[in-house]
Amino acid sequence: MFCYQCEQTAKGEGCTKVGVCGKQPETAALQDLLLYVTAELSYFAKEGIRIGLVNREANVLTADALFHTLTNVDFDPERLKGMIEKVAAARDDLIGKIAAKGGGTKLPGGKAVMRPEGSITGLVKQGEAAGLGTLKNENADVTSLMHTLIFGLKGVAAYAYHAAILGKEDDAVYTFVHESLSEVLENRLGLGEWLGLVLKCGEINLRAMELLDAANTETYGHPVPTQVPLGAKKGKAILVSGHDLKDLEEILKQTEGKGIYVYTHGEMLPAHGYPNLKKYPHFYGHYGTAWQNQHKEFAAFPGSIVMTTNCIQKPLDSYMENIFTCGPVAWPGVTHIEGGDFKPAIDMALALPGFGSDSNGASVTVGFARNTVMSVADKVIDAVKAGKIRHFFLVAGCDGAKPGRNYYTEFVEKVPDDCIVLTLACGKFRFFDKQLGDIGGIPRLLDIGQCNDAYSAIQIAVALSKAFNVGVNELPLSLILSWYEQKAVSILLTLLYLGIKNMRLGPTLPAFVTPGVLNVLVENYGIKPITTPDEDLKEILKG
Repeated sequence: MFCYQCEQTAKGEGCTKVGVCGKQPETAALQDLLLYVTAELSYFAKEGIRIGLVNREANVLTADALFHTLTNVDFDPERLKGMIEKVAAARDDLIGKIAAKGGGTKLPGGKAVMRPEGSITGLVKQGEAAGLGTLKNENADVTSLMHTLIFGLKGVAAYAYHAAILGKEDDAVYTFVHESLSEVLENRLGLGEWLGLVLKCGEINLRAMELLDAANTETYGHPVPTQVPLGAKKGKAILVSGHDLKDLEEILKQTEGKGIYVYTHGEMLPAHGYPNLKKYPHFYGHYGTAWQNQHKEFAAFPGSIVMTTNCIQKPLDSYMENIFTCGPVAWPGVTHIEGGDFKPAIDMALALPGFGSDSNGASVTVGFARNTVMSVADKVIDAVKAGKIRHFFLVAGCDGAKPGRNYYTEFVEKVPDDCIVLTLACGKFRFFDKQLGDIGGIPRLLDIGQCNDAYSAIQIAVALSKAFNVGVNELPLSLILSWYEQKAVSILLTLLYLGIKNMRLGPTLPAFVTPGVLNVLVENYGIKPITTPDEDLKEILKG
C-alpha cells in the first residue's frame, strides 16, 4: 500500500505497511480501485455531457464513491466491494446510453475498462495495480498537483454528498469533478494547467460549501447563539458523532417520547445552534471532544453511539457492539444503519444503562455563524475603529492525535485580550471550553460551526472587508489553520482560489506537496508553516 492523503501519514512521507489511521493494506487497495473505477465513470460522464446526456445517477454516485475513499470513512472490504461493483455497473450502463447516441465509448489510449474481479482477493490485486503510484507523471511537481487535485476532489465530493441528500445540487460541481478525474486518467496536461485545475477545485469547493450552507440553513434555520451543556441527564442515551445533520434529525424524530436523551460529539456540536434541531427537548448536550480522549470517551459512554461521517481515529474493536454507522461510514463487524431506520441503535440505547444521575458540567456557546456575527457588525466595526479590537484570528481546521497539535491550544491561550478568536471544525476541541471573556459584550471566542462552515467564515471576512472598504488581505485578520484530511485540503484550495495570503498551516505541511509546488505557494500566497505560538503572534502583531 501507499497512502499519504492525511497529515498524520507515517514519518511525514506515506503509509506503506498499515495506515496510521488503522487502515489495512487490503482496504487501501480497495479504496484505490474504487477511485480508479470512479475516474472511468467520470470519463464517460464527461463524454455524456458533451453529447447532451446528463446522468444524475452518475453524478451523485461519483460523489458518494469518492466520499468512501476519505480518511476514516469506509474500512469495510465488503462494502467497498459493493461500491466498486455499483460504480462499474453504472459506468457500463452509461457507456450503453452513450453508444446509442453515437458518442465515444473508448477510454483514452484505447485502454479497456476495468472489469471487477468477483472476489475481494482479486479486487485487492486489481487495486494494487491501480493505486496512486500509477496516477503520476514523470515530473514530480505535476504528480504533486495531480494528487493535490485528487484529494481536493474528495473533499468537494463530501460536501456535495451532504448537500445532495438535502436536495441541493449544481451540475457545475459534478461536471468539474468528472472533467478533473478524466484529466487524471488522460495525464496529458502541463504544470501550469494542473495548477489551474487545482485552483479551480477551490472555486468549485466554494460552490459546494455554498450549496451545503443553503441546504442546512433552509432546512434547519440559521444558527443562533446557544449554550450547550457539557454534562449529562439521568436516563438512556444516544451519542451522535460526525457531520450529517439529516441523520441527527432522523435520530431526534425517532427517539421522541422514548425516554432517550441525544448527545452530540465532535463536529456535531454546532447542531445545537440550529432552531429546527434545538427545538427537540430531548436534544440535551455535548459529550467529549473530537480526538484527544475519543477512545476513552466512547468506551465510557453508557448508551449507543452513531457515527454519521468520518470523525473517528481508528476502529474501535473493544466496544464496537455499542457503535452504529450510517451513510458512507462502515467498519467490519459494526452494524450499519440502512434506509434511515435507526431502530437498532435505539434498541441498543434502551438496553444499555444510560446515565444513572444528572451531572452538572460546564457549558459552551455555539451558533456564531455569519447571520449572527453580521447582526452585530456595527458593534464589531465600532470596536475596531475605537481600538478596542486589535486583531481577529481564525484558528480553524482539523484535530488529530499528534502532540504538536497542542500548538493551537497554546496559541489561543496566548492571544492578547484585545483580540477576537473565531473558530470552526474539530480543531476547536483543543480549546473550545476556554473562558476568554468578551470585548464590549462581543465574546472573544466565536464558534462558527463545522468544517463546511468555512463558507460562513469567508462570508464574514468578505462582509467586513466591504464595511472597511479594504481587501480581505488588508483586514486585521490572520488565519491559523490545522489540517488532517481531504475536506481540509479542499478548503485550503478555496482560500488559495480567493487569493487569501499569509496563512499559517500545521502541524506539518502535506507530504504530497513537493518543494517546487511549495515554493509557488510561498511566493504567490505567503503560506507558511506554524512555528511557535509566541513567535507567530509576535510576527503577526508587530507594528
